[in-house]
Amino acid sequence: MKAPKGPRTGKKDQVTAQAIRAVAVEISERVDKLRKPELSFPVRSLGNVHYSPKRGYFEIGKERSVRTLTVNTAKTFAQSLKMMSLSKELVETHDFATKRDAYYQSKNWGEAHFGEQTESDTVMDDIEAMFSVHGVSREQLRFIPDEHGGAVAGELIVNDQDLESGRIERIDCTRFGSGAYSIPSLVEHLTFETEAKFILCIETGGMFQRLQSHKFWSKAHCILVSMAGVPTRATRRFVRRLSDQCKIPVYAFVDCDPYGISNIYRTLKVGSGNAAHINQFFCVPQASFLGVTPQDIVDYKLPTHPLKPVDVKRARDALKNDPFFKTHKPWATAMSQLIEMGVRAEQQALARWGLNYVIDEYLPRKLRETARFLP
Repeated sequence: MKAPKGPRTGKKDQVTAQAIRAVAVEISERVDKLRKPELSFPVRSLGNVHYSPKRGYFEIGKERSVRTLTVNTAKTFAQSLKMMSLSKELVETHDFATKRDAYYQSKNWGEAHFGEQTESDTVMDDIEAMFSVHGVSREQLRFIPDEHGGAVAGELIVNDQDLESGRIERIDCTRFGSGAYSIPSLVEHLTFETEAKFILCIETGGMFQRLQSHKFWSKAHCILVSMAGVPTRATRRFVRRLSDQCKIPVYAFVDCDPYGISNIYRTLKVGSGNAAHINQFFCVPQASFLGVTPQDIVDYKLPTHPLKPVDVKRARDALKNDPFFKTHKPWATAMSQLIEMGVRAEQQALARWGLNYVIDEYLPRKLRETARFLP
């Protein structure tokens, strides 16, 4: 695959700036007409969420919450406008701010400053929800999380643009020795080159390290991504953009327990109900589940642990309330099987048959039957 001509940041920045200006102009026009200015936000609640099998992720509904400027809302309204102004400044200067940065920036906002970071986080979430209807994410507003993403190894070159000089650095993910490339908090400016056949997203750091140290990526011609538990926003966005740009499938390799399935994998694939306004950016609908499956416990005679009461509750809640499991019958069957078995198994349980059994036997066998992967 040829390298793209350059990071595609200019157009996205223009969209973001235009969306901010449009809201500001609307407020200004309402003031000129002697009407109370207002801001409209999608309602962020499970009651305003639905699952679209066609789109492949949880979507925010049409319910809106309107914040009108009144005596009681004056401070929050001003804080919202200041946060938008900060975002516009960051976009125009090609800079960024973490949540913590934004909180401290507000100390210069006079009466509009935040007393606690929880307050600034809430306003930032509101702003993100408001602009998500324009296809703009928080990262495109130039607000980034404090934590970094996961780790990457394998047949991939990442084109990373220096935000100050504009110079492109080509990062070869096969050349980190026993280490790996660390996904940055901001990934919108990255572009990719690869001939890999698939992306393998791995739950645990230990399993990722084993596959990386033995260069499984070279044998299987793939890209390894460590999710380190529930994947961060940056990790999910990185995988989504990589898969979309390079047209390669995504396989998930996690522990066989209700948390690994209904929290880690489901969050990667369809997002979460509480963050439905951003799932369009951060979910990976093309992902499928390589393992470990409930049937693998039987087929590979894996060592297990009893399901805890919290595991059983999580599994039953998923079957009863989660649209993802209701829609995908194979998953409902697999989760029911797990409850009936009353056990869970970790990725590392495959080491029963040898430390490198997962490399020599399990993964090659699984990868020969990708059509049988759970959706």
